[in-house]
Amino acid sequence: MKRDGVLHGKLSRLIAELGHGDMIAIADCGLPVPPGVPLIDLAITPGLPSFVDVLEAVLLELVVEDFLAADELATRDPSLVQQLRLTISSQGRWVSHDTLKRTLSDVRAVIRTGEFTPYLNVILVAGVAF
Repeated sequence: MKRDGVLHGKLSRLIAELGHGDMIAIADCGLPVPPGVPLIDLAITPGLPSFVDVLEAVLLELVVEDFLAADELATRDPSLVQQLRLTISSQGRWVSHDTLKRTLSDVRAVIRTGEFTPYLNVILVAGVAF
């Protein structure tokens, strides 16, 4: 049994298997997942678990060099933009929500949260620890 960190078996395995440049998405509960893209569904009830809780847990174990998020999020809630930048330690790349959804076909998996905040989705780009 793991002592700490991500305890969800499939999510822990996904993080361990990522290589430099691989991408994963952490999503609100409404983001459509393209056919064929693995889904790790953590959503239990509206808001549980929250996007931020899942993001922070993943960041404890994953080296991230960049992220993609939707311009619409920046327009809707600028404070979330600052929170993402501080939490991930990157300025990020901001694209349209449609572009972000198209990019999902290139991610290793989508992690669905119980988040109910529109456009609160991020694609993390794995870095290296050396």
